[in-house]
Amino acid sequence: MSSQDIPEENLPAEQDAHGAVGVADDKDPFADPGLPPHEHRVQDIDERAAKRSERVVAMLFTLSMLATIGFIAAYVGVPHDKAIYVFPIGHINALNFSLGLTLGVALFSIGAGAVHWARTLMSDVEMVDERHPIEAPPEVRAKVMDDWKQGAKESVIGRRKLIRNTMLGALTLVPLAGVVLLRDLGPLPGTKLRHTMWRKGLQLVNMNTNEPLRPEDVAVGSLTFAKPEGLEEHDEEFQTEIAKAALMIVRIQPDNIKDKRELEWSHEGIVAYSKICTHVGCPISLYEQQTHHVLCPCHQSTFDLSDGARVIFGPAGHALPQLRIGVNEEGYLEALGDFEEPVGPAFWERG
Repeated sequence: MSSQDIPEENLPAEQDAHGAVGVADDKDPFADPGLPPHEHRVQDIDERAAKRSERVVAMLFTLSMLATIGFIAAYVGVPHDKAIYVFPIGHINALNFSLGLTLGVALFSIGAGAVHWARTLMSDVEMVDERHPIEAPPEVRAKVMDDWKQGAKESVIGRRKLIRNTMLGALTLVPLAGVVLLRDLGPLPGTKLRHTMWRKGLQLVNMNTNEPLRPEDVAVGSLTFAKPEGLEEHDEEFQTEIAKAALMIVRIQPDNIKDKRELEWSHEGIVAYSKICTHVGCPISLYEQQTHHVLCPCHQSTFDLSDGARVIFGPAGHALPQLRIGVNEEGYLEALGDFEEPVGPAFWERG
């Protein structure tokens, strides 16, 4: 059934470019010549089709409500440690899967319902409006201010201080209810961001060979990665600890070391610096022998290991922390303490 089969008096009214309401007319002298003739949708001329669209939109919104209820039920009732098998992904956490599925359905249904509503039931007549200044004229602004002052006066908020103060208190405290949502972020870090596994007497262990390092194992111009003695890959906390304790070991001719403290904290030109970039925490892995520069591959922050590992290029905010090292009685490289400053990116508590 097309719009040509409908009597003209039954066609929906339209607005032209000047706001006039009436039946579309290709010969209308006021019609915008740049717009094609308007084509009516089936919902515009068939109420049964419009009712079907209305039911579809209502069904999508109802599905969103049910999915939201399912999200709350899953959050309360599904155990944190339960796993389910999902083909073809495999075994995944049941709580994460149910929360993601229900919230995704809830949000998608709202969006799909709104789009279907707009495309099938809301007016789709294109209207042209002349541009006008956005700023309100002075008389309108003056009237708005007068109305606001009059409303404030009639609300007696200035005279009824008890109401005003309790209202401000209520509005200030009610956002604190959202603090309970922080529960799932885990325990507060405490001092974990400021300290690592390193302590006096811990040997430096080669990450590749898993053997303690001797000074003769580190050649001039080489780059070696090290970890603390006793930290094994099968340990439950390995990833957490290595993310803070990973070291870069480089041997530089002592005459080429520019920073006095760096020279004092080294052993025969062997310097130990944190491997964790101070920008966003990426592992540094690129070393240039001639310049003694190390480069972070993520965002190209560059540090000069011959000058206190200061930043010479890129977005990193501060130099790499240095670990003070020495040699124990058995001839192995060892730490003489922990880093004196936090490892990795800055954080809000950092002084």
